[in-house]
Amino acid sequence: MVADGRMIRERFLPLVVSLVLLLGIWEAAVWYFDVQVFVLPSPLAIAGGVVDEWVVLQKAVLATLNEALTGFALGIAIGLVLAMILVLVPPLETALMPMLVAINCVPVVAYTPLALIWLGIGPASKIAMVVIAVSFVILLNALQGLKRPEDAAINLLRSFGASPLRIMWTLRLPSAMPSLVNGMRVGIVRAMIIAIVSEMLGAYRGIGWIIFQATQQVNFLQVWAAIAVSSAASMVLYLILVWIDRKVVWWK
Repeated sequence: MVADGRMIRERFLPLVVSLVLLLGIWEAAVWYFDVQVFVLPSPLAIAGGVVDEWVVLQKAVLATLNEALTGFALGIAIGLVLAMILVLVPPLETALMPMLVAINCVPVVAYTPLALIWLGIGPASKIAMVVIAVSFVILLNALQGLKRPEDAAINLLRSFGASPLRIMWTLRLPSAMPSLVNGMRVGIVRAMIIAIVSEMLGAYRGIGWIIFQATQQVNFLQVWAAIAVSSAASMVLYLILVWIDRKVVWWK
């Protein structure tokens, strides 16, 4: 218990201190230089905007989280299953990887107009964009992890009659978990970014739609309030993955 408390202090105290210091400098700079709200509002003004618009922002961020997390889960499943197939059937990796890399060399948001045409401006188009963004990251990290076991360990299992699927389940997947969780950390950030940007390009709800509408109405305080709420939500999701990494993937 004492060790856990000490670890928490060592990990989070510097973060809290640096965050408070940054916000204090920001607040003082805005006050000292008399910066206008439309240029850069103060942290206190942004906090006030969050409180004033909380009902609207809460509904919007929940809609965005629903799209991001649904696409994130589907992206993990697709990326991991595809990585397992490519490891089990190596010729497929040679055939498919150039095409997958070519698709992901283009920024994912560039496909958003097509998704809006094909799937409409509802959640489906946002989820599809998140799936594309997350699945490739998971694929690359899963491939790296699944190939991590040494040939000697694989041959040992084969000598006991283990099938390729058995080797995948008992050896390759546990070895791949650290890499997979690292890919999930990157993927959750990309999921929120892609969901918000896709909403800004075409939607009827979500935090990205709020940002777009507020910009059109020259309500920059609401823009900053929406950014603050979405940043806080993204940070919570990232910290959850950090906790999962530390508690679940203990064998790394």
